[in-house]
Amino acid sequence: MAGTRPTVRRRRLAAKLVEFREQAGKSPQEAAERIGCHRTKINKIENARLGISLGELRDLLRFYGVDGDDALVEDMLSLARRSREPGWVQRAGLARPSLTDVIDYERTADYIRSYQGTVITGLLQTPDYARAVVSAPPSILAEEEIEALVESRIKRQEVLERTAPPRLCVIETEAALRLQVGGHQVMRKQLDHLETMAGNPSVEVQVIPDRAGAHAGLPGSFVLFGFPNPTYSDVVCIEHHTGVLYLETEEETAEYTLIFDSLRSIALSPGDSLDLIAKVRQDL
Repeated sequence: MAGTRPTVRRRRLAAKLVEFREQAGKSPQEAAERIGCHRTKINKIENARLGISLGELRDLLRFYGVDGDDALVEDMLSLARRSREPGWVQRAGLARPSLTDVIDYERTADYIRSYQGTVITGLLQTPDYARAVVSAPPSILAEEEIEALVESRIKRQEVLERTAPPRLCVIETEAALRLQVGGHQVMRKQLDHLETMAGNPSVEVQVIPDRAGAHAGLPGSFVLFGFPNPTYSDVVCIEHHTGVLYLETEEETAEYTLIFDSLRSIALSPGDSLDLIAKVRQDL
C-alpha cells in the first residue's frame, strides 16, 4: 500500500530500479508506458511508496537491459517477493553478515551517525586495520576471501570522496583507540588516518574518554542512516556475527537518535578528541 512505511528491501529495490532506469537512459514516462501504467505509479515505486508485481519487475528489467544477468534478476525478484518483510527478518546464511543493504545505504544516505565501542568505524579504517578486524573472528575464510572483504570495505569509503559526500558523525571510545588491533605500527597508521579524516569538512569525530564511565553505548555499536528523500525514514543498522539487524520503526529510530545524542553530550569536543587521538598515538 502506498501509505505504508517502506521496508528495507522495498527501499533497496526502489533505489536499484532508479539506478537501472537512469543507466539505460529511460525516463519515468517511458517506464510507465512500458508496463502500461500512469507515470505516478512509477514515481511511487521509485520512492518506495508502492510495491511492484513480479511481472512488472521482469518487464522493466528487460526494458532496462539487465535481464541478461540471471543472478541480478533473481536478486531483484527476491527483493520484490520479500519487500514487505521488516528489517529484523533478515538473517545471513553465512558466517559473515551480508552487507549489501549497508553498502546501498552508505551510497544513498546524506547523514550517517556511527557509534563504535570497540573498533574504529569502517568508513575510517585503513586497509591494514581492516584486515586485522576481518581476520579476528574464527572462520574458514581463505586468504583471497579475506582480501576481498578488505577491498570491499575500503572501496565503500569512496562515498566520502564524492563532490557531495554524506555528513559523517562518528563517536569512538578511548578504549577503541587504545586496543592494539594489528599491532603498534598498524595502530599508529590508523590513528594518523583518523586524524586526517577528522579534518575533512564532512566528517566529525568525537571520542568518549575512559573517565566518562558507564554510558548509553555500552550495549553495543550501531550506525544510524538518514536520507535526503523525505519518503525514507531513518534506519538503524546493527551488525553481528551471523547477520545484520535493521530497525526502522519511528519508535526504534527515535530511541537510537536519543542514544546517539546522549553519547555526543558526554564525548569530548572534536578539537579535544583530536588531542586525545594524538596523545594515544604518542603513547604507542
